[in-house]
Amino acid sequence: MAFKTLDDVVVHGKRVLVREDLNVPMKDGAVADFTRIDAALPTITRLSRAGARVILLSHLGRPDGKRNEAYSLRPVAEALSERLGFPVMFIHDCIGTVAHAAVSEMNDGAVILLENVRFHAGEEQNDPTFAAQLAALGEIYINDAFGTAHRAHASTEGIAHLLPSYAGPLMAAELSALGSLLTSPEKPYVCVIGGAKVKDKVGVFTNLIARVDAFCIGGGMANTFLAAQGFDVGKSLRDEDLAPAKSILSLAEERGVVLQLPTDAVVAPSFDADTAAHVVNLAEIGTEMILDIGPATSSAYARVIEKAKTIVFNGPMGVYEKASYREGTRVVGAAIARATSLGARTVVGGGDAAAAAQMLGFASKVSHVSTGGGATLEFLEGATLPGVAALG
Repeated sequence: MAFKTLDDVVVHGKRVLVREDLNVPMKDGAVADFTRIDAALPTITRLSRAGARVILLSHLGRPDGKRNEAYSLRPVAEALSERLGFPVMFIHDCIGTVAHAAVSEMNDGAVILLENVRFHAGEEQNDPTFAAQLAALGEIYINDAFGTAHRAHASTEGIAHLLPSYAGPLMAAELSALGSLLTSPEKPYVCVIGGAKVKDKVGVFTNLIARVDAFCIGGGMANTFLAAQGFDVGKSLRDEDLAPAKSILSLAEERGVVLQLPTDAVVAPSFDADTAAHVVNLAEIGTEMILDIGPATSSAYARVIEKAKTIVFNGPMGVYEKASYREGTRVVGAAIARATSLGARTVVGGGDAAAAAQMLGFASKVSHVSTGGGATLEFLEGATLPGVAALG
């Protein structure tokens, strides 16, 4: 879709409302993970240096439309100040006299962060009155929060209809990277997909199956596909309803798309029996649990991945958070990194996929790591994202 970016507007001296996704993990009242903050820094820095009066909007957690200090953005303002190297003033509300007074006193290049927009019920309700109260603070609106673009909320969708609106650099980069997976993928095109449930990603399979050459499937969803093919997966996590998996298997066969499934697995008697983890062939699973793809499967997936020209990694191959069950994801990630070095276009989806890539060290070795979770998933399903559509 066509949308305007920062290259299309002069921001000097203007009050610029910027929706960022600063919904970061917190621990003991402090920021525990700076990934989303760091992703927003280039946009904030660019606007400040251009002389804009930068007014940041974000949510944090789920305060259910009420003020809750556990979800205050104050620690985020402190983290932003440290990361940027200049002060970011925190304002303890996002509308009303306090917010207006703070905005009226801003100088060119100044940056303020308003309090959690979800402290007001009107945010998630996309209430027109609340959207208008936010819009009254600025002259220009920039949505740089791809991770919230699938939500039709006041600060992500409603406000875009009230001010001249633009996609921020982070938003534009996401739409370009993810858009290339749907509109102009170079072949061979491989989707490496994991996660807990097939039913959660039926839309992704259905939309990509017309575009990709192969899927490499891991995680709990691999267990569901194996069960749909008649394998006994013991106590492994899988969907009770096998119909969606059977439908995808049939569609893939009809389209000539290869569904790579595990031929061996890392299993244990229970989820917490890490010291008992061992590798078995599919016929030997018995009553144990599959918790990662096995080495033969990892090697087979790596061979497919390394020949690809376009790759999307959309979920880990096993319980990567545990050392006993992360080797499958590590091997696959290393293969994606090698493919990238050979010229492949490689994209890591948000959520668990991005977290796994960061933990296992291949996030910096791919073409793009999405900041979205649900937004990335819906985009790959072909859904219209309200926060993006409003920019058109």
